[in-house]
Amino acid sequence: MDQNVIKELSTADLRDRLEDETKQLVKLRINHAVSPLENPNKIKAYRKIIARIKTELRKRELEELNKKQ
Repeated sequence: MDQNVIKELSTADLRDRLEDETKQLVKLRINHAVSPLENPNKIKAYRKIIARIKTELRKRELEELNKKQ
């Protein structure tokens, strides 16, 4: 998922997407522990997507705080 796509999503959509991506990462890790994945770089990709989403959510949170002050 590209950063531009993340910026276009609403905050509620981002929270839903974060939950979905986190669940998918947990599944991948469990599957990888049981039997090695064909492409273990998928785990790294999901971690990066989750980090991007969390960064955007935090950025929006800080913008809201600055608007209130």
